[in-house]
Amino acid sequence: MWDLIEKINWKKTGIFAAGVLFGTAGVKVLGSKDAKKLYTNWVAAALRAKECVMKTAVTIQENAEDIYEEAKVINEERAAAVSEEE
Repeated sequence: MWDLIEKINWKKTGIFAAGVLFGTAGVKVLGSKDAKKLYTNWVAAALRAKECVMKTAVTIQENAEDIYEEAKVINEERAAAVSEEE
C-alpha cells in the first residue's frame, strides 16, 4: 500500500486540486448577482452597437442604390446620344 502512495505525483495532484478549488469558486463568482448585472450591461452595449452598425449599413445600402440608379440613367442617356448620332 505504501508503494502506491509513494508513486502518486503529489505536485500534479496538488495542481489538480487547486484547479478544482478555483473552478468551483469561479462558478460561484460567475453566477453571482454582480456578475449577472455585468453580463446584462455587456449585452445591452452589444445591442446598442448592433443597432448603430445596422443603421450605418442601411444608409450605405440606400446610397449604393441611389448611385446605381443614377449610373443607369447616365448610361441610358449616353446610349440615346450614341444612337442619335448614328
